[in-house]
Amino acid sequence: MEHITKRFGRATVLDGVSLDLHAGEVHALLGENGAGKSTLLKILAGVYTDHGGTIFLDGRPVRPRSPAHAGALGIAVIHQELSLLPALSIAENLFVERPLGRFGLVDRRQERARAAQILAEVGLDLDPDTLVERLSLPERQLVEIARALGRGARVLIMDEPTSALAGPAIERLFELIAGLQARGVAIVYVSHRMEEIERIADRLTVLRDGRVVGSARVGEVPLEQVVAWMLGPRHAPAEVSPVLPAAREERLSVEEFSVDSVAFERPLVDRASFVVFAGEIVGLFGLSGAGASELLLGLSGALGARARAKEVRLSSVPVRIGSPREARALGVAFVPADRKTMGLVPGMTAERNGTLVRLPALSPLGWLRPARERRAALSMAADVGLRPEALPMDAATLSGGNQQKVVLGKWLLEQPRVLLCDEPTRGVDVGAKAEMHGKLRALAASGAAVLVAGSDAREIAAIADRVLVLRRGRIAAEVARAEATPAALLALAMGHDEEEP
Repeated sequence: MEHITKRFGRATVLDGVSLDLHAGEVHALLGENGAGKSTLLKILAGVYTDHGGTIFLDGRPVRPRSPAHAGALGIAVIHQELSLLPALSIAENLFVERPLGRFGLVDRRQERARAAQILAEVGLDLDPDTLVERLSLPERQLVEIARALGRGARVLIMDEPTSALAGPAIERLFELIAGLQARGVAIVYVSHRMEEIERIADRLTVLRDGRVVGSARVGEVPLEQVVAWMLGPRHAPAEVSPVLPAAREERLSVEEFSVDSVAFERPLVDRASFVVFAGEIVGLFGLSGAGASELLLGLSGALGARARAKEVRLSSVPVRIGSPREARALGVAFVPADRKTMGLVPGMTAERNGTLVRLPALSPLGWLRPARERRAALSMAADVGLRPEALPMDAATLSGGNQQKVVLGKWLLEQPRVLLCDEPTRGVDVGAKAEMHGKLRALAASGAAVLVAGSDAREIAAIADRVLVLRRGRIAAEVARAEATPAALLALAMGHDEEEP
């Protein structure tokens, strides 16, 4: 791939990116969220066709027009969300897009025989007639790889392939990757786990802000250099949190909190234990798939029985939070990362969105008092710096920053004891981001406990009094404010895990 550029409107997402892959090589692709990795790979896979630059395959210029065309060229993608059809057999899945047979008739016997051959080539001892829904997640992932190879894939894109796996399943995947290398398959391996990259990758390339900022053979550069490439020169936190008083109330105490997955082999959150004090902002920092968002969703009650804990206490009182309604009754508020689908009601005004959680209090005897609602909305707008003229507007038409102000403001009206914030400044401009930080700090100063999850190391280092670093669903480290530099947080998030039980 040479000088690849991609723009969405006025925003340049990729700026002259070049990446070369060699036969039989694993090339690791790294970068923070938003660095451009996904866009680059979607261009290679034929998802985005309107781009600058040239893709060469075996020295010939090609331009994948669609994922199907990319597949015909020998380029395949193994996504985190597997694309197999559970109700079909392994053999049917392998040939669902290109059935075997003649004269328009599918030859099931030929498909089973060819499927058995492909499975044997990748070391899978499975009956081709087995329904995919009966396979374990690791087996499904290996079948997905087998399907790509059965279609003649010469370039394989693997996006965080171990995010859903544990222990023996990861070892089996690595054995398969070694076999693919021996067959001359070129592999693009996207991962944040340095121990994986050091073990199986030959070279690595780092993207930042849509550009290649570093490339080297694995083992030639230390982790600190990789982190520096990912972060760039902006290492220092933008703001400093105030010194906390020595005597503090334990507002939220969580012991062995886990969130089960409906699709992954391992839990999304695995026995997390921590405390958040009144007046404190605690950051949850983790890269893609680390479990920070799921931890907040579980604590908010949104995941129901999938979230479980040995004990959760609010102000030293044991509680059970089984739903968002129960969380709100206990004074626990949640600001989701996806504000458009989870935080706002499209088609409803900013005023109504901002007072939604207060409607029972604004409606004595079941009758809404418009004057009360208006006063509450104006109070909310003043709290978060939202212009009053925006209140009558459809919330869906507001800028990202103003939408986030509405989502945060409606919970500030409730004066929560605990505020859970997932990526609170995602998609907002620098000015709105600074305002959000100020509101969170003011809420903490009023005595609330604030838990902020994010994947931007600079932002978490800037806003948090303490940081919990998550890796594969577990709390890998707790970092005091003085040591919580962006480089330190990113190194911990990418670092080596202890051996899994």
